[in-house]
Order: sequence, then structure tokens, then C-alpha cells
Amino acid sequence: MNKKLIIILLLGVFTFSLNAQKLSFKKDGTFKIVQFTDMHYKHGDPKSDTTLMLIPRILDTEKPDMVIFTGDIVTGAVQEGWDAVTKFVIDRKIPFAVTLGNHDHEQGVTREEIADIVTSYPFNINRLSEISHGRVMDNVIPVYSSLKPLKEAALIYCFDTGAYSTIDGVGGYDWMTTKQIEWYREQSIHYTVKNNFHPLPALAYFHIPLPEYKLAFDDEKNIRYGERKEDECPPGLNSGMFFSMKEMGDIMGTFVGHDHVNDYIVNYHGIALTYGHFSGWKTTYTPEINGARIVVLKEGKREFDTWLHQLDGNIKHKVSYPSQLLNPAK
Repeated sequence: MNKKLIIILLLGVFTFSLNAQKLSFKKDGTFKIVQFTDMHYKHGDPKSDTTLMLIPRILDTEKPDMVIFTGDIVTGAVQEGWDAVTKFVIDRKIPFAVTLGNHDHEQGVTREEIADIVTSYPFNINRLSEISHGRVMDNVIPVYSSLKPLKEAALIYCFDTGAYSTIDGVGGYDWMTTKQIEWYREQSIHYTVKNNFHPLPALAYFHIPLPEYKLAFDDEKNIRYGERKEDECPPGLNSGMFFSMKEMGDIMGTFVGHDHVNDYIVNYHGIALTYGHFSGWKTTYTPEINGARIVVLKEGKREFDTWLHQLDGNIKHKVSYPSQLLNPAK
């Protein structure tokens, strides 16, 4: 085989790999995301069987363009657990991303070791974080236009919210770090400038809710859908990520897990603060039935639809942003 042919074959493989991982709006102008969260999956434990029933049922019904796992996914044998949970997505050749929670690394492995496992899978679109700041897989993932394949049309941010406070005298859960906020602002500015100084429509996925979740739901003036069945468990300190999101003007909504029996979406200063749907089963405290949150982005618009899809097929709390969520003009 001559060198020219080898080069052509290698380029073909490289191009195929890039295309397989590239996210694009469909021809109808939509892009669908399924969010699974807080599975607390323990491989071989019958209490996790319902989790493995949920994943293929949701994927085959919703047929998403992307899946995002937002933390506390595997709380048993690590390699076997991640293999089992991701198998359904990989078998269907669906691109997927992962953000870690506060429990994922408590099984005798580090967050970095989990990141190495996750990024080794086919169809995973995470990368290791670009800067070293004690967090893994902080990524911004472009969704490209259906009409112009090289043009970014929307952004999906994934953040690692850490685990527990590392500051003496401050208890509770961890927060977005200063370096993460700086990184986010740099990415947002980059894509805004590239888009002729117009912020691209963007969503953000992570595990631990921002402190603004509680503030938003406590204020009865804010429009909300869904249920709060437990107090929110945000970080003990507010590091200012919400302010940066509002200031940069790209984020339409944030999507978290962590608080298993909360599933609401609430408007806060024009940003939809949203919980996913608990996707695990009896290995931890659980609502009546498990499920997933679905989001459908719309190309060329600062709009999305979202709903909860439960194991039994029930669809709950279908909401359109911004038309149903933002406060009416006064």
C-alpha cells in the first residue's frame, strides 16, 4: 500500500470520527436533549433494575440527538457501572456528555479517573477540562446549523460543580470556582464575537443547583412549573456564576439534579432555573417513579420546549421558553 493511499485512508477515518461527534440541528430546525440524573446505579443490585428499564425506554420513545448525564450516576462498581449505563446510548450511536456529581468519586476512584473512563467511550463528546482547576470535563459543546454546517447555532455548557466545601468554617456543598467562571466568560465572549457580537442561544448542565434556585422559587412573583418537595441544597457560598450568565446574555436555562424529589422549572431574571427528573430507583431516596427531562432547542431562536418523561410514559409539566415562563410585561 503506497503512502498516498495510507494518508487518504487516515484522513477518511479522522473525518468520520469528527463527523460522528459533531452535533447539528435536524432539517426541521430542532435539536433534542435527554437529561438523566442521580441514577445512583449499583451494578448487580436489583434495586437498580428499574434504572436500566428507564434508559432504553426513554431513548427509543424520544429518539434524542444527545444525552447528558448530570451527576451521581454510578455509586457502585465504577467500570462495570459506567459500562452498563452508557451501553444503551452507545448501542444507539447517540452522542452523550457527562457532568459529575458529589457522589461519583466516592467509590475508590478519583474524578480524574472517572473522566478517563467516560472520555474513552465511543460517542462521548466530553473532553478533559482545558485548564487545571480541580474539576473535570468542563466543556462548551457547539450545536451546528442545519443550513450552514460550519456555523455554530447554539451552545451547550457542561460544568463540574465539585462535591463539598473545601473552605474551613464553611459547610455544605461546593460551588463554581473563580477559574470556572473566568473560563465560561472567555468561551461566551469568543462565540459572541464569532457570531457578529450576538450571544448564541445556550443551555448549561451541571449537578449542584445554584443558590439562585431557592431565591427564585421562594419569590411568588416568579412563574414556575413542577414541584418542590425538599429544600434546595445549593453551595454554602455564592461565587457569582448566575450573575456572569446573566451578564453574558447567552444562557437561556440551567439544568441540574442533586435534589431528587424536586423537578421544577422557574423563571429568574429571564433565565430558566430547572431541575431534571430523578432517574434512579431504590438505591437512594426517590420520588414515586423515575424519569428524564427532555429539552428541544429551536434553530435560530432563543426558544426551547421542555417536559418530564416518566417510566410509565406519563408526560408532565410541558413548558415553552420564553412564552410560558417569563413574567408578562407590566
